[in-house]
Amino acid sequence: MSKPEYDAVVVGSGPNGLAAAIVLQQAGLSVLLLEGKDQLGGGLRTTELTLPGFRHDVCSAIHPLAAGSPFFQTLPLAQYGLEYIVPPVAAAHPFDDGTAATVRNSLADTARRLGADEGAYRRLLEPLVADWPGIVNDVLAPLQLPSKPLDMARFGLSALQPATLLTKRFQTRDARGLFAGMAAHAIQPLGNLTTSAIGLVLLIAAHRRGWPLPKGGSQSIADALAAHFVALGGRVQTGTYIKSLADLPAAKAVLFDITPAQLLQIAGHSLSAVYQWQLRRYRYGMGVFKIDWALDAPIPFTAEGCRQTATVHLGGTLEEIAVGEKAAARGAHPDKPFVLLAQQSLFDDTRAPAGKHTAWAYCHVPNGSRVDMTAAIEQQVERFAPGFRERIIGRHTFDTAQMEAYNPNYVGGDINGGLLDISQLFTRPALRASPYRTSKPGLYLCSSATPPGGGVHGMCGYHAASRALRDVFGLYPTPLFQEPVGS
Repeated sequence: MSKPEYDAVVVGSGPNGLAAAIVLQQAGLSVLLLEGKDQLGGGLRTTELTLPGFRHDVCSAIHPLAAGSPFFQTLPLAQYGLEYIVPPVAAAHPFDDGTAATVRNSLADTARRLGADEGAYRRLLEPLVADWPGIVNDVLAPLQLPSKPLDMARFGLSALQPATLLTKRFQTRDARGLFAGMAAHAIQPLGNLTTSAIGLVLLIAAHRRGWPLPKGGSQSIADALAAHFVALGGRVQTGTYIKSLADLPAAKAVLFDITPAQLLQIAGHSLSAVYQWQLRRYRYGMGVFKIDWALDAPIPFTAEGCRQTATVHLGGTLEEIAVGEKAAARGAHPDKPFVLLAQQSLFDDTRAPAGKHTAWAYCHVPNGSRVDMTAAIEQQVERFAPGFRERIIGRHTFDTAQMEAYNPNYVGGDINGGLLDISQLFTRPALRASPYRTSKPGLYLCSSATPPGGGVHGMCGYHAASRALRDVFGLYPTPLFQEPVGS
């Protein structure tokens, strides 16, 4: 039998594929990273979508999870030019009366501005923010025995609740709406179990490190990760789209940064019947309709808080957001969708020509929708920023099919790599002793379709590569970063 050309091959250069490749290369293996497109990054790409000189984040934009990733923090990414910019306000949530609730980097300042809900906010968040260094490596991991079970239980008791239930702790419109906007990042109806989890994680991140954006665009994160991988001795090959296992060079281990739909297409014939059956039952969630704008001036938000942040949640009250998200999950297109908006150029002057600006936004739509939501999204922005439309000088849109064509992992426009509800929280993509192993020895999944799920944190890649190191090579990965408790 001929010697494998590489010890390991990683297919896909999103944050998880890059993380997996680095973990394997750190262990002293020979690793090849394959990318179908000519540009690395997956969901971490930045390019001129509208007009020359306007640099837009194609997929992800704001990166609290990347900055706080236990794996990324072990890497010297600043050496490769990665610089995070932290706005003074993590996120803002405007209302129709011209005011906005804001998440400040200071927990105490955030709570104080919530008036009658100051105490409730502090009681909910202060223990979790304090506990976070001891539980983050368990939260961002597959199901396992936690190192701090009592602290993990405290987080879990709140995180497993539907957002509509957890918000009953709050009396005010501001606190309830603010948390609803955070929970809507779950991309599912707010009445579902576990929708509070992402809201809590995002608030904890805000109060520990803020919500940063990478200078120059999300591509900067991918470029820094790739540069570190190459510096370690790894090899990168772009423009190589894998359609079957026969397209791969010989290797002892292959890790795919793809979701079950693509794995079935590439390797279905080599997988067990039971595993194929499980993958076919895997469910994808709502898609997104996305817009990028070139602007001749900043968005004229009425509320001052919205002008102090790169991230704005547009949806009004908790009740309005809950109705819209439920409708989209059931196949409808709300007239007033919940809109996630980023205005990176307010803080990063590399994004647009002098005096000009960029903005980025999306709303949730039924999976596979081809409905143009431009008017609905722009009306939501105009609602809280009168005069916005007059400042648009360029526009680029993605519907769900165009999102999937750009990144095949976004099946039906689902940017989370699959629905992250209670039924798939611990079994994504299939019920197995290790979620990263497929039924074929040496073949692994390292994408957001594995725990801990979507987001730019690289932890799916870290855990998948760690599993492959132990299974195939009898090696152990670099330990994760342990943030000092109380920092």
